[in-house]
Amino acid sequence: MTSLRDAETLEPSWPFTGRDDELELVRRSLAGERHGVVVTGPAGHGKTRLVMEAVRGTDCAKVIGAPETRGIPFAAFAHLLPEQVSLHRAVQLLTGVRTLLVDDAHLLDDFSAALVHQLAAHGRTRLLVVATDGASAPGAVSRLWTGEVLPRLALAPLPLADTAPLIAAGAGGPVETLTARRLHHLCQGDLRLLRDLIGAVRAHGELALDSDELLWRGPVPVTAAIRERTAQALDPARAHAEKRDTLERLAFSEPLPLDLAGLDLDALESLEADGLIRVDALSEVRLAHPLHGPVLRAGAGQLRARRLSRPPADCAAALDTERVELAERIERADVQEPAGPIGDWLTAESTAPHPAVPADYATVRARFARLRGELREALSWAREGLRSTPDDPSCRTELALAVAQLSEVATADEALAGHASPDRATTWLRSAHGDVTAALKPTTTASPGDGEGEAYVLYDAVRLGAPHLVADRLAQLPGEKAEPLARHADALVRQDGPALDRAAELLERRGLLLFAAEAHAQAVPAHRDPRAARRSRSRAMTLARRCQGARTPALSGLVLGELTARQRQIVTLAAAGLTNRQIADRLTLSIRTVGNHLYSAYTRLGENDRTALPWLLEEGRGVTRSA
Repeated sequence: MTSLRDAETLEPSWPFTGRDDELELVRRSLAGERHGVVVTGPAGHGKTRLVMEAVRGTDCAKVIGAPETRGIPFAAFAHLLPEQVSLHRAVQLLTGVRTLLVDDAHLLDDFSAALVHQLAAHGRTRLLVVATDGASAPGAVSRLWTGEVLPRLALAPLPLADTAPLIAAGAGGPVETLTARRLHHLCQGDLRLLRDLIGAVRAHGELALDSDELLWRGPVPVTAAIRERTAQALDPARAHAEKRDTLERLAFSEPLPLDLAGLDLDALESLEADGLIRVDALSEVRLAHPLHGPVLRAGAGQLRARRLSRPPADCAAALDTERVELAERIERADVQEPAGPIGDWLTAESTAPHPAVPADYATVRARFARLRGELREALSWAREGLRSTPDDPSCRTELALAVAQLSEVATADEALAGHASPDRATTWLRSAHGDVTAALKPTTTASPGDGEGEAYVLYDAVRLGAPHLVADRLAQLPGEKAEPLARHADALVRQDGPALDRAAELLERRGLLLFAAEAHAQAVPAHRDPRAARRSRSRAMTLARRCQGARTPALSGLVLGELTARQRQIVTLAAAGLTNRQIADRLTLSIRTVGNHLYSAYTRLGENDRTALPWLLEEGRGVTRSA
């Protein structure tokens, strides 16, 4: 959205999301001593939309750079300046402009660029300057941030959680997690490309309604717009036979080992220099952009595609190897690295009604995702396995576990006490694991391939706040998997807040984010130092927000804290998505007063980010006192 016209066109159906901190920073920069900011980032990352939100409702002049007018002096300012004007006179004429938005500043002509620099350095105009990373910009523009004339805000890609509302808006309804993750991965942060992808999928009728969510499986529809977006990168390489052959082999068979006989090393080096391929830590070669594979496959022709495609037996063998590797990582309780790509690729490219992955692989992927705290992804993988084998007991178990952790909420008394009763633990374990009585008997054993394994089954009692039931058993289990689980249990039995935080840090290092969030949450009431309790609550909230809506008994113990009535009123409005300006207008307060109340609330809650507020309001069990 580097074009103002694009931003205005998208506005009715493309919500502004996920940039609250950046929005506040831009607004503060307009009121600060330096009078402006430069916003940079890759094309399509939402730079223009951000600054448009920042100046919404204000009197703001706008200029836009264009490649066609780079040779015309002051072309971008033609609507604001006389036909013939000097630089000095232009600065004088624009002194009365309070706020100026300069979009696509890297495309300004040299005279316009010099004018922007002079306004930033000596003028009274407040400047919002937008430039694209990697583009050749006039020296006067690049010196705005390299010379520290204006502060620079480098815009990072929106994470999946913040991109999800855009995907839902474009698709026309809630989107299944694997579909949303696939779209997010394919666009690589380019929101214009995301819009094109969603439009192509909808136009080809490939969105299907499944469990009240929209689901997409099958090849990427390579439309003219998508070809156009990849042409600048791919076309020069495809003009050389060796590079084209290497790219097409990767498109059908990536990843490929670097030492594979037949790979042209000269072509690989050239493609790597062009940014079209990358070599990972395992010395395997992959295409640099996930959309290049579909485009290359679509243009290969049927005969070439048949020759380059992997035989079905190779795909099955690769998938089974990936399943075994993931099961071993689960057994080691080390899930910090994402899962392998084979299952992702096969599931995405499958066409209904033929599921791409068997139930045994889907079970392991669901378990792996659930242990990483990716609960909605775990739901999707379990359902994927049930499509091929509707009665598969392992997939049904994974589905039940994910559902339980997304919807289970302790009572208010239990939440505030920081624990659940043994009866409640037994009930919850039975809903998740079946025969909990057998699971808690000392004679229970489980192999790595049988359901959860003994350690994880026992550990659920710890997560429910009943560690005394299983702490001794966990301490006696061999292997590295049991160590962080046993340390959590021991610390909770002793109600040792610092030890619970240390156990949480170990769990986080293993990639067990939901377990780490729960351990930090259980540390909150165990701490004697209020500051330590706030730090534990803040860390628990940060991790819990990454767990796709987890609702477990341990997390329900997180409370809002003791806020004044006015603070809670403002926090509630902020959680609903209102900006500080909108809250001030509604409550007839100054923006500064709203900001001060939020700052005080953040301090009490141990938070510094308004994205935590909706979660806090849903899960909190705090008591409000009068102002």
